[in-house]
Order: sequence, then C-alpha cells, then structure tokens
Amino acid sequence: MKRHSGAARLLALLMAVGTMAVGSSLLAATSAGASVKIPKSGVETPPTASLSETGSTLLYPLWNIWEPAYTAKYSQVSLTTAGTGSGTGISDASNGTVDIGSSDAYLSPSDVQAHPTLKNIPLAISVQVIAYHLPGVTAHLNLSGKVLSAIYQGKITKWNDPAIAADNKGVNLPDIPIVALHRSDGSGDTFIFTQYLSKADPSGWGTKVSYGTSVQWPSTPGGLAEQGNGGMVSGCKATVGCIAYVGISYLSQLLGDGLFYGALQNGKGNFVLPTKQNVAAEAAYFLKKTPPSGTISLIYGPVKNGYPIINYEYAIVNTHQSSASTAKAIRSILEWAINKNDGNSSQYLSQVSFQPLPPKLLNQSLNQIKQIQ
Repeated sequence: MKRHSGAARLLALLMAVGTMAVGSSLLAATSAGASVKIPKSGVETPPTASLSETGSTLLYPLWNIWEPAYTAKYSQVSLTTAGTGSGTGISDASNGTVDIGSSDAYLSPSDVQAHPTLKNIPLAISVQVIAYHLPGVTAHLNLSGKVLSAIYQGKITKWNDPAIAADNKGVNLPDIPIVALHRSDGSGDTFIFTQYLSKADPSGWGTKVSYGTSVQWPSTPGGLAEQGNGGMVSGCKATVGCIAYVGISYLSQLLGDGLFYGALQNGKGNFVLPTKQNVAAEAAYFLKKTPPSGTISLIYGPVKNGYPIINYEYAIVNTHQSSASTAKAIRSILEWAINKNDGNSSQYLSQVSFQPLPPKLLNQSLNQIKQIQ
C-alpha cells in the first residue's frame, strides 16, 4: 500500500473529477453532515454503543489513555482498542472490520478511489525520533537524512564512519557495527520515516526505494525487522549498535531502557531536537497548506528550527455507517478526542508527548466528523 508525495493533488483531482457515483456519495455525505448539530460543549451525548478501534501503535498509547476517560463520562459506550499497525488500521476501516482505524499515514489516492466515503481525520500532532544503543555515548548525535539513508541502504556500516563523525565533532564514536531496525508490519512510522529519507536524499533513497507503509528494505548487515513500536524499542535495547525509528509516545520506555535519540537535520540544514517549540514551528509552516481533507505530509519543511519528522495522527472512518446510532457514537468519541477541553488537552496529550490541533485544523477535523452518518 505505497503512498506517494503527490497524494494531496491527486486526492483533490479524484474528488473533483471522479465518477458521478463517487461525486454523488461525497455530496450526500457533505449535505448530511451539515445537518449535524454539535452542542456548546463540543461533544454529542452518545447512545448506547460498542465501538472498536485498531491501527497505529504510535497512537495506541493515547487511545489507552482516552478510552477510560471517555467511557467514565459516557458509560453507555464501550470501546476496544488494539495496536496493530497503521496499515491494518486503514484496511480494517476500509472493509468495515472496525469502526475507527488509526493511522500515522494519510489515505492514498487508490484508497480514496476504492473507498470514496472513507476519511482521514487529524486528531493530534505527533513526532518520530531516531533511537540508538551505543554504550558510553549519551550525546544527542547529529544525524542527517543522507546519513540515515546510507545506513539503511547498507552503505554506512560502522558507528565511527567518517560521515557520522563529520557531523559529531568531539564525540567519541565506537568502532562497532550498525544494526538497522525496521518495522515488519504495515506501519505509519515506516511511512513517515521513509518520506523523510526520500525528501532528504531524493536521488538516492527517493529514487531507489521511495516511501510507503511498507517498502522493499535494502539489505543491511545484521538488519532486523520488528513488530510495532514496542518491538522497535525492545529490539534496540537487546541489540548493541542498533538504530531504530520510534514514535515519540514510546519515549519514556526508550529512555528507561537506556537508549538515546538524535538531533535530525531539517530542511534548512540545521540539526534540531524534537522539543515542543521545534515541533510547533514545523507544524505552523504546514498548517496553512493543510487542505480540508487533512491529507498532507509534514516532513522536512524549510523551517529554520523545525523538527523534520512530524505528522498528523489520523482516525480513518467511513462517513456511511450502518445506523444513525453507530454514527452518532463515533462522532461523539471523535468530537471528544479533538476537543481542547477533553482529549486534546495537555492532561492527555502530554503523557505521550503529542501536541494539540491548532484551531484551524480542529475546525477542519470537526467538519469531517460531521459527515459521519
């Protein structure tokens, strides 16, 4: 399920010039959404319902915080959650196996064409870090996209390689092999990491490998495939010399296991850490470019202090539900999730180092939620 950089343009084209059947269904969803009345609290009172969510392992820890908080207020709703990878979240939402799919990756043009009533609704802003296991090295190593591309292509195989040393003067880098970890499951983390490699090294990674929730990984010495973000952290902990891309909601586990993470080179050539300010700077640049559908890459923007791997965390939902009751329950929990006084408050987001939706994006997400009928 490969996703390409022209997704936003193609999505707009599909919506504009799709078949009459597609256009009619989209218009019907939009018209129906206009009739939904959201109370002043910002959250509809749901009917009795049993809902299911699965997908992104990056978003999974937040769902596990949201679920008891939401159901404590609305006990008539039960919600089951599962961390199965973004690819599964998208496919299960597409075929109706779950009510809400979670994904770090937006829908591809082929997804939209096959399922025109499927939406990717931004819920929060997240971050990815590049972790490593190097005994004796406690610095935030400077890592560029081109160096990471070379590592994941098997061209740089030792931690004291001159290309790494050149960006980390004064750091005593060990002469040990690099073991590159990647996800074995269809993953939104793979999607955003390989987007970063493609944009930072377009003639190398971008041409030879490209990006997607799954890619054909080049052969690397000792390379390991791991399941989920949890598997990436535990695999890196067990492997001296490892490097791994990990969602920031696993930062506490990562640090608790004695691992460290790097400062990444951004689109302006600066090495930056994933601080709240740097993530906000990157997000602000892309906010004005975000279309009503929420479909956009937030990777490698030309921002002086912007952290270069951030993304919207998406709820993948079909606007055409089996009943008005189910639709209202889904709307309610998503309204709660994006409400600044509820799920989008620091009370919940700070526990996984996510950032809230800016007001403009919150309104765009709410407009999509209203279309769920």
